[in-house]
Parts: sequence; C-alpha cells; structure tokens
Amino acid sequence: MNELNGHQLLEAFEHVETAREFQERLALGRPLRVKLGIDPTSPDLHLGFMVVLHPLQRFAEAGHRVTLIIGDFTARIGDPSGRNVTRPQLSREEIEENMRAYREQAGKVLDLERIEIRYNSEWLDALTQTDLVKLLAKTTVAQMLERNDFHERYASGVPISLHEFLYPVAQAYDSVAIEADVELGGTDQLFNLLLGRQYQREFGQLPQICATVPLLVGLDGEKKMSKSLGNYVGVTEPPREQFGKLMKLPDELMPDYARLAAFRPRADAQRLASDLAAGRVNPMDEKKRLAQEIVARYHGDAAASAAREYFERTVQRRELPEGEIPEIALGDSKRVAELLVKAGFAESRRAAERLIQGNAVKIDGEPIRDTGALWTATQPAVLSVGSRRFVRVLPPDGAP
Repeated sequence: MNELNGHQLLEAFEHVETAREFQERLALGRPLRVKLGIDPTSPDLHLGFMVVLHPLQRFAEAGHRVTLIIGDFTARIGDPSGRNVTRPQLSREEIEENMRAYREQAGKVLDLERIEIRYNSEWLDALTQTDLVKLLAKTTVAQMLERNDFHERYASGVPISLHEFLYPVAQAYDSVAIEADVELGGTDQLFNLLLGRQYQREFGQLPQICATVPLLVGLDGEKKMSKSLGNYVGVTEPPREQFGKLMKLPDELMPDYARLAAFRPRADAQRLASDLAAGRVNPMDEKKRLAQEIVARYHGDAAASAAREYFERTVQRRELPEGEIPEIALGDSKRVAELLVKAGFAESRRAAERLIQGNAVKIDGEPIRDTGALWTATQPAVLSVGSRRFVRVLPPDGAP
C-alpha cells in the first residue's frame, strides 16, 4: 500500500462512523475491503454520482481492495432514501441496459483495472424465503421508522410499501456478503450504512466503518442534483452543454463544486470561498475556469477549451457560431412551435410552446413571444433556443 495515511483518505468525507475504528483497522496492516453500492436506476450518471467515486478511487490508489457493487437486485426494489413517494420498480431489461452505461461512465473517474465489480444478485438471488425471513427478523419496524424519509411519510399518511423495508436490509446484507471493512455513500445513505454495521455484528464480523460524502446541490442552488428535478449536469452530455449548464451555477456554490465536482483539495475550495467573499477574484472568470476544469475531466482538455471558447463567443460576445450551425428545411412546417420540434429543441408542440412562453426562442436574434407564431421568413433564418442551440431554417426551393 502507498503512503496515503488514514487522515488523507478520510479528508473527503462529511461523517465517519468511526474515525477511531478506521485507524485501528488500518493498524492491522492489511488492505481493507472498501465497498460502494450503486443502483442502476437510470441510463446516465450525473456529477452528483461522481462525488463518491473520487474517494473510492483514492482507496484503490492506496492499495486497498475496492469493490463497486452494482445493485441489480436492489434496483428491482427501488431505493427509498430521500423519497417522499415509492420509487418505481425497474424491469430486468431496464436494469441491464443501465448497468452497461454505469460501467462505462464510472470509468471516467475510476480506474476499473484496480476495482472489482460485483452484482448483488450474486448473493441476494440465492437467498431462500427462510433466509430472507431470518434477515428481516434482525430489524424492527420501529427501527425502520427512525429513518427520516420513512418517518415523514408515515407521519403524513403517505403510503409505505412493505417491499421498501427490504431495501436497507438487502444493502446491509451486501456488506456481510463481501465482509466489508469500509462502506462509502452519500449522507442520505447513512441509515443503510449503519444497518450494515449491525448486520455484520449479527454475523460475527467486524462492523464496517461508514464514511459519507456531502450531497452535491444542483444547478438550482436548492435541492440535491437530480435528473428528475432537471438541475443536473450529465456525465455524457456534450462539452458545450456541460459548460453552458455549469455557467448557470450560483456564485455561492462555486466552492462546493470546486471540491465535489472538480475534486480540488478542501483547502483550495475554502480559499476560493474566501476570495469570492472578499472580492479578490472575478466570479465570472473563476466560474469559467471551474467549468473548464470539470468538462476536461470527462471530455479532455481540448474539448473543454473549445467549449469555453464557444461560450465566450456565443453568449458573452453574442456572436452566432458561423459555419457550425446545422440546417433544416422548412418543409410543411407553418408554425415556429412545429419547427422547434422538428429541430429537436422540444419533445412536443406543447413543450415548444413552453419554451416560447419562457422567452427562450429567437429568430435571427429577435424574441418570439406568441406561442402560435407563424414562420414568415422567406430567406434562410437562424432559429435559436437559449444561448447554445441554433439551427438555420431554409425556405423551400424557389421561394422568393
């Protein structure tokens, strides 16, 4: 193992249960089994998922035995953590498709050659009904209702399905199955991680150390990053899209993103916070530097530099990206809303009308505010949505 000490490995975490036990476990002089479980609940990862992958990689680099558990079994149940409603259950086909994407996308942060990937169906599918009843008997309903999400739903009369209680039990058994020394997770996973400690004691194992990372707040500056809330930056999104989204980040969140998304040391993030508060740095310059740094992690330096130049040219200097604008034919489309759908800027006419209502749509730089507006241009004209999506609409051949 390399010379990264316990303090350096724990630097990224918000809470550790307990740091003393972690140091004692290190003193045993053997590589620790470090576990992270993720459920393939959607086809794409976003920056919020990557927060915990970075410290996982540090454990691998330090020579520990790192296991990434893809929860193909638990995804069938649905993680209730932080939810005020029951999470929809996924089909096996959806899970398998998402698993393939997760491996590829996690590899943008993790060195997968150093990391063992397991699927928890290996041991959870093998449990008999008797085994499952015995596992459930180790946890009380009162204990489950101590979880904030379950407690709030129960108190407010929101239904809790019995199968949801199985989720933390199954995740806890994952730790027993691989004899984990350390489990990583977000702060919203602490209950599940602590239940793993309890189950390991029940099975005669040393209880795992639970280490949680902060949740990354989304671009809205209010709630944790989530695809369902639309406040996310996807790992596989094109460089320009990533950069443009990150430029919408509230200034006060830049230090958090510097630490949790760009993976700068805590001291550097604190210095940025201090410099911003004191007015020693220009927020726009720092945000562009931060966005470029994050985009480079997923697309490389050249793509990140190009994305920054595109943003500066099209947004800051308001220049059209000449030579780069795709073209579509007007065809039979009569309304601007129809063209927005045809160009792929909206999924439906109703969605297109919402874009128009939100003052996001322009023709040759002139805002369109009428949702029923007709396309009247007789010459090629640029239809744009926001500052990053452009298309040149060509009139029919022979039009005046």
